[in-house]
Amino acid sequence: MTQHERLLIIDFGSQVTQLIARRLRELNVYCEIHPYQNVTDAFLAEFAPKAVIFSGGPDSVTREGSPRPPKSVYDLGVPILGICYGQQVMTHDLGGRIEAGESHTAEFGRAYVEPTAVKSDFLNGWFTEGREQVWMSHGDHVAEIAPGFEVYGTSPGAPFAITADLSRRFYAVQFHPEVHHTPNGAALYKNFIELAGFTGDWTMGAYREEMIQKIRAQVGDKQVICGLSGGVDSSVTAILLHEAIGEQLTCVFVDHGLLRLNEAEEVVAMFRDNYNIKLIHAAESDLFIGALEGVSDPEVKRKTIGKLFIDVFQKHADTIEGAEFLAQGTLYPDVIESVSFSGGPSVTIKSHHNVGGLPEKMGLKLVEPLRELFKDEVRALGRELGLPASFIGRHPFPGPGLAIRCPGEITREKLEILRKADAVYIDQIRKHGLYDEIWQAFVAILPVRTVGVMGDGRTYDYACALRAVTSVDGMTADYYPFTHEFLGETATRIINEVKGINRCTYDITSKPPGTIEWE
Repeated sequence: MTQHERLLIIDFGSQVTQLIARRLRELNVYCEIHPYQNVTDAFLAEFAPKAVIFSGGPDSVTREGSPRPPKSVYDLGVPILGICYGQQVMTHDLGGRIEAGESHTAEFGRAYVEPTAVKSDFLNGWFTEGREQVWMSHGDHVAEIAPGFEVYGTSPGAPFAITADLSRRFYAVQFHPEVHHTPNGAALYKNFIELAGFTGDWTMGAYREEMIQKIRAQVGDKQVICGLSGGVDSSVTAILLHEAIGEQLTCVFVDHGLLRLNEAEEVVAMFRDNYNIKLIHAAESDLFIGALEGVSDPEVKRKTIGKLFIDVFQKHADTIEGAEFLAQGTLYPDVIESVSFSGGPSVTIKSHHNVGGLPEKMGLKLVEPLRELFKDEVRALGRELGLPASFIGRHPFPGPGLAIRCPGEITREKLEILRKADAVYIDQIRKHGLYDEIWQAFVAILPVRTVGVMGDGRTYDYACALRAVTSVDGMTADYYPFTHEFLGETATRIINEVKGINRCTYDITSKPPGTIEWE
């Protein structure tokens, strides 16, 4: 998006670099994350950033060969903010001194920064009530600041917790202002972009118009096919493309028989009735479930579904005359993760990704209109495009669908029981007004039968596990704290209304150590 003011984030391997980008996007600033080794002098000249941020990272600047930015970055004349390892890199490069970690200076977790007597606009809104809580994660520390820098904040383990050279607009902090454990961290990013002169020109309205023009320029008069799952990403991709190229778009919805109750009908109705988009409904449940029956290994399930999806998609795509482009709902986190910190390609492709491998196999060119957006920005674009709130706010749903919510062998009977139980569970969540508070909720049917008593008779039916988590981005998650009354009421409904289940449990595992899905 070269027409926007752009901020460059140089990534040194921090686990939370994406959160930096999120904080900036929230302030309507367009930014991109690039691994340090990809940022060359030529790259800087072409990217022409209005400001630069150095991320944190796991290495030590005291180690020979540790990550560094190009020296030319300091001569761009733009503001630079160094965070944690980024502060240490800046200090080292500009003539200061870093000492390797010692027990009395290492800080991990919550800490408190006290202000010094020196003032700066970078700290507007900080220290209004004394010290500020921050999140530290460092072993090394700044032992001597670089010439031209002053100290603006200190902590017990970081005497140079906040430093700056105001004349060159270089700012540095030892803590992580991007994480929620630094409650007032967003103010520092706001101050930094104001000092850099950003006008905040990154809006969904502007993105929509620019992307429509970009799609038209890329596609011309050729045909485009789009893999539609009914999820937020593919739905927004389809509506945006339809707005840009109209009848040149055909969506292919592969119904693999692993969707939730009535989901296929809802997706088809929305796109055919509300948007008049050409849609091929590939009803292939017998093919998928037939291949999966009796399969218990999670990876075999995923690979089987992925291979069949490609085969089915190809079969129907071949019927679209003149198709030269494939549209995918690739998001910016996917783009970031496709390049590892070491600079090599990602070693793992998610086998459940329902269009993984298609471009190479089919010889089509890619159209990826969401590849610069985070998930919440996709939802904002969906609202901009007028998608129904029921679709924009949907919980994430995995590509392999109910297959990975059915640990153990897959059978048609278990899938039907699971589909009904899940519908009751989600209905309960909606009735209690909790749906929008929860990142994801679902039922898993367990590969065990348990003894129960219903009326005067003995039952021997399946047990199920209810799962509901809160999360910001799906990378970490915690279980939702339902009341015992809610859980009891929900268990009663499922057992009474779903034949085949006689026991309910609630999964209270966080991520990590668990994952959100069971397989």
